[in-house]
Amino acid sequence: MSVNDENPPADESPADEPAVKHEWDDPAAPLWNGLKYGVRGLGVLLVAGLLIFWPWKGTPGLWGVLIGAGIGGAFILITVITILLTRTAPPSVVMGALMGSYLVKVVAAIAVTALIKDMDFYHKGALATTLIGAIIAVLGAELYGVMSTRQTYTDADGTTGG
Repeated sequence: MSVNDENPPADESPADEPAVKHEWDDPAAPLWNGLKYGVRGLGVLLVAGLLIFWPWKGTPGLWGVLIGAGIGGAFILITVITILLTRTAPPSVVMGALMGSYLVKVVAAIAVTALIKDMDFYHKGALATTLIGAIIAVLGAELYGVMSTRQTYTDADGTTGG
């Protein structure tokens, strides 16, 4: 028998430790990037809204921005979180979780807006502007995060290409 002292042994990590995953090997990487960029986009919008409405409208502007960013950001980000939590489940479970989370989000948004409708501690313009901005900014940031993720693509059938 000969001993190979020149080459180190193959990776002998324990079976319970997962190998290091790269972005292009992880099927959930686009979702994680979408979540990351969505949270960043919401943060940028929140800071911008506060810099505009808080000095301009005072405390009502502050509350309008916070409520608008909370409703708009949560409404969009909860979808990505739901998909991430159910990514290993069967498709019917994922769809059920998405529909259930959508129902909860709609009911919560209606309840919050109905609850604060007649209150005057917030500025309605700041809330509406931030809410619409949050939906656009978070969706755009998530789209960028998903589209900029590097993923491995293989064509097992050999049907594409030249």
